[in-house]
Formats: sequence, C-alpha cells, structure tokens
Amino acid sequence: MNYITIGQFYNVNSVLHRLDPRVKIVASVVFMLSLFFDKNPVLFTLAVLTLGIYIHLSEVPIRYILRGTKSLMMIIVLTGAINLFTVKGVPVLAEFGILKITKNGVEAAIYTTLRLIMIIIGSSMMTYTTTPNALTNALEKMLAWMKKLGVPVHEFAMVMAIALRFVPVLVDELDKIMKAQKARGVDFDEGNFIKRIEKILPILIPLIVSAMKRSEDLALAMDARCYHGGEGRTKMRPLQYEKRDYIAYIWIVVYVVSMLALAVLF
Repeated sequence: MNYITIGQFYNVNSVLHRLDPRVKIVASVVFMLSLFFDKNPVLFTLAVLTLGIYIHLSEVPIRYILRGTKSLMMIIVLTGAINLFTVKGVPVLAEFGILKITKNGVEAAIYTTLRLIMIIIGSSMMTYTTTPNALTNALEKMLAWMKKLGVPVHEFAMVMAIALRFVPVLVDELDKIMKAQKARGVDFDEGNFIKRIEKILPILIPLIVSAMKRSEDLALAMDARCYHGGEGRTKMRPLQYEKRDYIAYIWIVVYVVSMLALAVLF
C-alpha cells in the first residue's frame, strides 16, 4: 500500500510547483506523445534527459517517484514479456517450445517497457507538483471553449479532480481493511498466486461499500454548501500566466523542435 503514490501531491516550493498548472498539463501531454515518435535510441536519450531535468527541478525525491512505479511493476513486466514472445522477426535468439525470442522481440520489449515507465513517471510528476484544485481550475480554463458546444466543462473537471483526490483515500482505506483482516488471522502472503487472489477478492466488497459511502457523504456536503455546478462561480485565485510560464512554453517548443530534428537526422 505504501508503494502507491500516484495522484498524491508532494508539497515543496520548487520551480515546477510554482508554474501555472496549464503549462504542466501541456508539458505532460507533449512529453507522452513524444515517446511514440520512433524507436530511436537518440530520441529516447533526449526524452530521458528531459525527464531527468524535470525531476530535478521538481525537488521530488527519486526514491519517492520510483516507489510509485512498484505498484505497477506487474503490469510493466507483463507488457514487456508479451512483446518479447509475440513480436516476430529474425534472427531467432532462443526457443521454448512454440515460443520464440527474436531480436525484434527483444528490442520491442525494451522500448515498450522503457516507454511505459517513462509515461507513468511523466504523468505522475504532474500530480506530484500540482494540487487537485489547481488541476481542476486548469482543465476548466483550457476546455472553456467547449462550453459553446454544450459540454459541462466545469462538472467534467470536477469529476477528474475528485477521482485523483480519491486515489490516496481509497488506498488508505484498503490498507485499513487489510490490516483488520490480518488481525483476524488472514495471511495474505501464504499460498500460491491463485490463493492470494482468492484472499484479496473478499476485501473488494467492503472497499466498494466504503467508496460508495464516501461518495454519498461528499455529495451531501456539496449539496449543503449550495453547489450547483459552474454557473456563476468565481475563482478566489484566478489563473494568470507569469514570466516563468512563458519561459516554460518556450522550452516545450524547443523540446518538440529538437525531437523532430533528431527524427529527421537519425
């Protein structure tokens, strides 16, 4: 449970924390899209260096960031294994019955695994350095043009922010339920993989009940405070671009141009 840090805000006064949340959303989207340009070591090196600078400027400890990837390590390993054994090509490096490991399969597994890890870290950095309220305001501001099409932008942004906020809350609730089960004699570390899954399944029912109760309490609290959507609402701290935000946008453009130039050259 302690390994799940995605969706949590790490409170320090770094350069990235002080940036406008709209800049960080744009930077995260651009970074994740750039990872799909091409399977080129030069492009990946630039992306890794950019992510390293991003982490350094955020002042979030690297141990804290890597701890968040451990909870998704099973998915990462499984994705790499699927690419390793399913991608065909020549030469064949090893055979295990009907399964074959090829050079193309090894390359695909390495690139897919690295890409997935970088996507997880890159998207997590946005939540580490931005509060849920700031993300809500940024999404609503960026999608304001969709109001003309009848899209409930404010409600959509609110749902996204609540979902992010509930991740650590539900993780904490799951931890309490598991500790209560352990106090009653349940050992989650005994048995094979199937047995462990069978022990975890009964935990989901009280977790779902707890999540529904929390959502009902939240709805009642919002109703008691006369919340009726975004119509006529004002902001206590309106988002305004500052000099550092424009500098950050320039760096984003430089990064995109560099990726395109390297893709052409290599």
